[in-house]
Amino acid sequence: MVSVHRAGALLNEASCFLCRRRTHHHLRFPTPGFALPREASPSRRSSLAAPFGRICTRAQAMGTESYTFGPYKIHPGEVFYSTDLSYAMVNLRPLLPGHVLVCPKREVKRFVDLTVDETSDLWVTARNVGAQLERYHRASSLTFAIQDGPQAGQTVPHVHIHILPRKPGDFEKNDKIYDAIDEKEQELKETLDLDKDRKDRSSEEMACEADEYRVLFS
Repeated sequence: MVSVHRAGALLNEASCFLCRRRTHHHLRFPTPGFALPREASPSRRSSLAAPFGRICTRAQAMGTESYTFGPYKIHPGEVFYSTDLSYAMVNLRPLLPGHVLVCPKREVKRFVDLTVDETSDLWVTARNVGAQLERYHRASSLTFAIQDGPQAGQTVPHVHIHILPRKPGDFEKNDKIYDAIDEKEQELKETLDLDKDRKDRSSEEMACEADEYRVLFS
């Protein structure tokens, strides 16, 4: 006879297995939920699939701590790394596999308004997260980007660093990635404003991705 505890574990593993199957599907056959770069070469598309190999356990979510991103609430299950001053979360509309955001916990609109401690912690967090995701996604480089203010493309009034693991050929022209980030930033705000519209990626898919990354820091 299977114990209640074991049965629950099996259900959880099955749920995450199905989640990974859907995630692979989206990555290999692009849908509005995972937009490939407009400049990406078709021959490189197969390399965009993320190596989701581990079993994800949503029970490992970041406790009951609450997170905000500007005026929006972020579900703890979408946060995979946290310090006293910063946190890292998966992206609702990732531009590339491993495209995540690192934010200060305190709601701060502009980079200049961060304290010295917050600035240091934010970049140390970004460094640590970037290093792990570059290795995890078998990338060879990283893009770190901040849009500091509306004219710089910032749409959510909360300082955040975009981190994107990079591979050869992911963009035909490297600088095009910044245009793509601007576009995704606007789409992110529009989707957050319409929180009920989660057609791009479901909360379950985002939680499973966060679980995959959370293991890297355990």
